[in-house]
Amino acid sequence: MLKITRIGGGDSNHTLKLEGKLLEPWVCEMLRAVAESNGHSNRVRLDLSDVTYVDVAGMELLRDLIRRGIGIAACSAFVAELLHEGNLQGKP
Repeated sequence: MLKITRIGGGDSNHTLKLEGKLLEPWVCEMLRAVAESNGHSNRVRLDLSDVTYVDVAGMELLRDLIRRGIGIAACSAFVAELLHEGNLQGKP
């Protein structure tokens, strides 16, 4: 299960706090949340500090969002390592 909480930071910043597991079944919901937040804010960030697991589809989503300019406000050591490993292996 993945819990997504929108935390407004004014007109310029909007943070989506994720809690739980970022799995393939939640990818579409995450895309909707990001799109909705983009409509309300100039800058969207993800707080991944409470994400406990990410599958392949979830990691591809995170990498895509980062390429599109979505920032990471906080990150668990687990997710940071996964993102770092992908960069070492030449994955975007």
